[in-house]
Amino acid sequence: MTKRDISAKGRRPANDPERREKIIAATLETIARVGVADTTHRRIAETAGLPLGSLTYYFSGLDDIIAAAFRQLSIQVSDHLMQIMADAADKQQARVALVDYLCDDGPVRSTDLTLSFELYAYASRRPLLKTIMLDWMAASRRALQQHFTADEANALDAMIEGVTIHNSINPRMLDREHIRLIVERLSA
Repeated sequence: MTKRDISAKGRRPANDPERREKIIAATLETIARVGVADTTHRRIAETAGLPLGSLTYYFSGLDDIIAAAFRQLSIQVSDHLMQIMADAADKQQARVALVDYLCDDGPVRSTDLTLSFELYAYASRRPLLKTIMLDWMAASRRALQQHFTADEANALDAMIEGVTIHNSINPRMLDREHIRLIVERLSA
């Protein structure tokens, strides 16, 4: 092995170039299953099907792994909202698309709701995660501003966050008609 083969941390290069992504995906899966409070290195490694020591090769600690996972979640969800808004031809279609998005009760959306709720709670005490959360909010507002004014986008973003938190606890809190009325009133 040459010096070139050794990483900056003085370790051998990874055998699996996708291992970091596997760890991040396993972290999100673990958090969705047991919550952030019960997420451990061991649980993540078991979920990923990787040796426990491989986590420390890619991440400095559990907070670093969790931050990377939540960063990935924020990118996935904000990119999805960006695409939904980009697909809408006008403001009315954007309203309908937003209601559809908020009323989606499929497994992916359900997991995203759970993970979002976990992120809010965890970020309240972790400055790095607050930054991720603020970046996510800004990305959501940019997506909404494709069809809504800045003030409307801010109000809709706050409503989305509120509905997300409420629906993570009680998915039937607000039905489609209530959400449609709220979206219309906030974007009139």
